[in-house]
Amino acid sequence: MDRALPVVRLRVPTDEDAVAWHRVFDDPDVMEFHGGRSAELYVYEELTARQRRHDAERGFCLWTMVDEDGRVIGFTGAQPWPQDWGPTGEIEIGWRLGRAYWGRGYATVAARLTLERLRAAGVTDVVAMVRPGNERSIAVTKRLGMELAETFPHPRFAEEALCFRLSLRDGHPE
Repeated sequence: MDRALPVVRLRVPTDEDAVAWHRVFDDPDVMEFHGGRSAELYVYEELTARQRRHDAERGFCLWTMVDEDGRVIGFTGAQPWPQDWGPTGEIEIGWRLGRAYWGRGYATVAARLTLERLRAAGVTDVVAMVRPGNERSIAVTKRLGMELAETFPHPRFAEEALCFRLSLRDGHPE
């Protein structure tokens, strides 16, 4: 049985979105695979400012996800891989969603919109880095048509980070 997918809008993050991201992500379940707890507000303020620069310079960023009622529910988008380990120099697609919105298709819909915008910006390949056990994110990568390509030793955890890849070249399925 097919269910109706939700309506999601993506926008360049505003200063106010830093506060909204901080609130939405202040949940141990949401942060389970991102260090276990929400970052301080200033981290989100710096992140949203950096994303505005990415959008202005590259035509893409981590966009704020807004639901059909105008509520900030998380972010999705892409940015250059920000770490000095893993797929350095590559464009990573990612998403983070408030707990109340899990299991409804928001991340998948928003990630598909992201892929369309990345193609329009001339990006030809993307990666998604996912920690083992993050079955929700792994499921999104599979719905996008991504394939597990390699693993990287995680510098903070005793595990191999999973690197999924997708070509955005013409003719490649989404």
